[in-house]
Amino acid sequence: MSAGQRWRRLCLAFWLALLGGAPAGAHEMSMAEMTMHETARGEFIWQWTAGMRAGSGDLRPAWPTGCDADANILRCGSGGLAGTLAMDGVGKDFSAVLVKLHWLDGGMRVYTITAGQPRVQLYGSADDKRGMGEIASAYALLGMEHILGGFDHLLFVISLLFLVGFRRQLVWTISAFTLAHSITLALSALGWLVLRPPPVEATIALSIMLVAGEALHQRDTLARRWPALVAFLFGLVHGLGFAGALKEIGLPDNHLLVALLTFNLGVEAGQLLTVAAAGLVYLVLRRLPVLPPAPARVAALYGIGALAAYWSIERIAAILA
Repeated sequence: MSAGQRWRRLCLAFWLALLGGAPAGAHEMSMAEMTMHETARGEFIWQWTAGMRAGSGDLRPAWPTGCDADANILRCGSGGLAGTLAMDGVGKDFSAVLVKLHWLDGGMRVYTITAGQPRVQLYGSADDKRGMGEIASAYALLGMEHILGGFDHLLFVISLLFLVGFRRQLVWTISAFTLAHSITLALSALGWLVLRPPPVEATIALSIMLVAGEALHQRDTLARRWPALVAFLFGLVHGLGFAGALKEIGLPDNHLLVALLTFNLGVEAGQLLTVAAAGLVYLVLRRLPVLPPAPARVAALYGIGALAAYWSIERIAAILA
């Protein structure tokens, strides 16, 4: 058996092992959710939602000064729920915690706590007084965490790299993908474009499979002649996937456009980090004499395509069920 055949089989075995444990909802963040309802002035009932997974015991709220928790009852007295709310353990099992706070006057606010921003400031009422800088940093970090934690989005970007290579054309291809998903992210987040999530998720998986298949062949196809056009068309769908995550997080009433813009910038930062990391890996592998580049490339693309096919079948089956 040649060295190229050994490497091809090794890479295929790795991808098949990965395929067996990959989740179908690959673009979802590991996010916990806590709901709080004010029942009387300064008194709240709080609980973790039903969506919490095993391991939620590692998340421990650190209530503002003056608030005392007894089981699922939080009492803050006449001063109300005002001060710093922190979350110990965020960043371990969960990348973010959503705090949905329902006030006595009927108002509702959503706060996001992450490892990078493990505390939020509460002001004792439904008035959201978070500053622009606080909202911008929180949503930029959430955007970056979403793209870096979204395995399917990353595989699409990597498939584009295999299709185009590290050439000048890559700049236009990535720019087209960025422009497209920025458009649909904004339209969907603002409620101007609404589609059901299951077909969006299935199309995202199919887009990965198609681009990986095109990258495997050398024939002159539309994807090879106009990769920026293909990236733009599929980027419109990926933007709807990003918007689905943003809808779960929620947008603040004040500085709404700032939150939307910085979330998108966070997505772009994570995307650029992925391209930079792939370029670094490419340079390292070129200098390794034991790794034939052509067989490794074929094995990687077959692995990506197989994983995308698995996601496609499972997501389409979920639509038809």
